[in-house]
Amino acid sequence: MRHLMNPMDFSVEELNRLFDLAQDIEAHPDVYAHKCDGKKLATCFYEPSTRTRLSFETAMLNLGGNVIGFSDAASSSASKGESVSDTIRVISCFADICAMRHPKEGAPMVAASRSSIPVINAGDGGHQHPTQTLTDLLTIRALKGRLDHFTIGICGDLKFGRTVHSLVNALARYADIHFIFISPEELRIPGYLRDKLNENGLSFKEEVRLEDVLPQLDLLYMTRVQRERFFNEEDYVRLKDFYILNKEKMELAKEDMLVLHPLPRVNEISVEVDDDPRAVYFKQVQYGVYVRMALILTLLELA
Repeated sequence: MRHLMNPMDFSVEELNRLFDLAQDIEAHPDVYAHKCDGKKLATCFYEPSTRTRLSFETAMLNLGGNVIGFSDAASSSASKGESVSDTIRVISCFADICAMRHPKEGAPMVAASRSSIPVINAGDGGHQHPTQTLTDLLTIRALKGRLDHFTIGICGDLKFGRTVHSLVNALARYADIHFIFISPEELRIPGYLRDKLNENGLSFKEEVRLEDVLPQLDLLYMTRVQRERFFNEEDYVRLKDFYILNKEKMELAKEDMLVLHPLPRVNEISVEVDDDPRAVYFKQVQYGVYVRMALILTLLELA
């Protein structure tokens, strides 16, 4: 039995097989429509979510399975003081696989250590968000045709953004990736990530102005400044509008640069950019369903 806690839990070869499966699902959905007949997915979300939770539920329903679970801690026995360990033992009696989101870093790992069913980390605090990373990688591979030899700009909240931390770790395994980290001083990438990139001899630089680097990018990964990660409202208000990608800035970019965003956005990408063919963040959402379908099949050994 396998769990997914971190994108690094899968080798590059395993990821290639997973992405091949996801793209086959995209091309031949009818073939997979009953692969999970009789199976149940439990979505245990201790923190609000729209895309991730509904994406998991849609993935399981598309495979012919069923879904149970809760959408916030208040509607679970956590509100009565039940531990994550006890909750997952109970859930294991009801479901065949579990997707868990939790505000505390490491909580899904605790659940996996006590679970008798596969557990998928659907986001834990500011730590990891592996299925978003799988979504990002599949989107890049499907639309660019490769996962190597490009320059990617990652912009916004690089300190608290779990999607950023997961994506950097995952992309660091591919050849000739050059990272440009674009953020205000207060939201720079954590020191441990910078140290890891240096230790592995990976190419990166840190910048403040998005306009200065846009012409160099093959990919731009935008992120929002996350209100829920700040300790005081004053800092959030000061930084929330630091970057806004608009039509004027897009004119500086390459004709084939892709813009990704894990969503939800607030106002860091102007709605006028949505009609630009380089804006692929809503396609990204659809790829998230395909990759989660492939992951469920893989962990349940049904592929």
